[in-house]
Amino acid sequence: MHWIAYALAGLFALLGLGCLALVLIGLPGLWLMVGLAAALELADAWLLQDPGGVSFGWGAIAIAAGLGLAGEAVETVAGAAGSRLGGGTRRGMAGALVGGLVGAVAGTLLLPAPLVGTLAGALAGTFAGAWVGEATGPEARGRAHNLRAAFGATVGRLGGTLGKTALAAVAWVLLVRAAFRI
Repeated sequence: MHWIAYALAGLFALLGLGCLALVLIGLPGLWLMVGLAAALELADAWLLQDPGGVSFGWGAIAIAAGLGLAGEAVETVAGAAGSRLGGGTRRGMAGALVGGLVGAVAGTLLLPAPLVGTLAGALAGTFAGAWVGEATGPEARGRAHNLRAAFGATVGRLGGTLGKTALAAVAWVLLVRAAFRI
């Protein structure tokens, strides 16, 4: 490999770590990582025409995209399963979704540590949204039920986020190994 290829692979590895942080806070970091790898692959193939350049291979990029789809499924299923296991209704799950989004934005703005603030805000918002959704429903079942459903939704959200982040880390390792041809 040429030194420029090593430099690009190293830059990709660093940007990929940033993308992992984005996944942890609920942003589409894995998709950005896959897009960056595809862009570098295309640049190697058509613009640079360098057979020794940074080349991930379309197979590795496809596997990373598959891991992204699996991560989305894990996040969705874990959040819904957590709410269901807590006895939540559809209204509570909708409240958890909206609350999680609002909480992530509020946490980012209010807490000084961006990663911690966003994740903490998302979890707090998920809890509050699920609780409000359950408490204001036509079939309100009481405070204990609302708390159990909100706690289940929050644990599910956390589990889904961690599962998706783990799959993103696997995709990052796969792409970095492919870039450095390890």
